[in-house]
Amino acid sequence: MQALIHIDGGARGNPGPAAAGVCITTPDGSEALHEAGYWLGELTNNEAEYQGLLHALKAAKELGFDSIHVRSDSELMVKQIKGEYRVKAVNLKPLFATARERLAGFPEWSIEHVRREKNKRADQLANIAMDAKRDVIETTGGV
Repeated sequence: MQALIHIDGGARGNPGPAAAGVCITTPDGSEALHEAGYWLGELTNNEAEYQGLLHALKAAKELGFDSIHVRSDSELMVKQIKGEYRVKAVNLKPLFATARERLAGFPEWSIEHVRREKNKRADQLANIAMDAKRDVIETTGGV
């Protein structure tokens, strides 16, 4: 089964109160299968972006997907995951390692950088969780 995943993470301050948004849809984006905002506590923006990816990968695995395409507006994270940038920040190294480990559990995966305006729903979900200071599950279902 294939899925399209939009992720976003953010912190108000750097570091500051942080959350991540995850939107998993059918490959054409027409049906939301899982939409959630995850409260993360105090993190940096980049840590929040990675946490968004980790939450997305966990949810996609639980929903039974074996082929995923991830979209994120974090150019740094996307290029690190693709191996185009090295991970220099000590706080990101374990997050990167966990993400690569989880990605290896999918027979087929890809990740791409998208402009912020192409990632609105994931951004909304992150902000909802940040405002609520708790996880907010909007939609969870299966295919």
